[in-house]
Amino acid sequence: MGLALAEARKAYAAGEVPIGAVLVLDGEVIAAAHNMREAWHDATAHAEIIVIREACRKLGRWRLTGTTLYVTIEPCPMCAGALVMSRIDRLVYGSPDYKAGAVESIFNVVQNGALNHRAEVFAGVRGDECAALMREFFKERRSKD
Repeated sequence: MGLALAEARKAYAAGEVPIGAVLVLDGEVIAAAHNMREAWHDATAHAEIIVIREACRKLGRWRLTGTTLYVTIEPCPMCAGALVMSRIDRLVYGSPDYKAGAVESIFNVVQNGALNHRAEVFAGVRGDECAALMREFFKERRSKD
């Protein structure tokens, strides 16, 4: 989670919503990224989507079985869906997202029994740090408006 937080801090410094993600396979970091929506002018440029794309290219496959995704904030519906579709086995995230969370806060996409894949979930890992980074970012943005 420390590496995901480092990615989130990079996003913060770049004026992006500070969310970072890291994908690990057999103890090795396969991909790491942070949100890039503003820089890329791309609504799908969430940290999770970027690491999934990078990992698929690096591994030469779309099935990411055996991997663990670490992300600072609970994934949104798009990212949770991508996690299921790419067959990621484990999700570790820091802080819940009560406005858009699709793991426990609003929906539960990643463990939905109607889907053909479910991920194991570990929530709250360094959650206070992850939430504090988001609070500070939005507090700073509101003070500039």
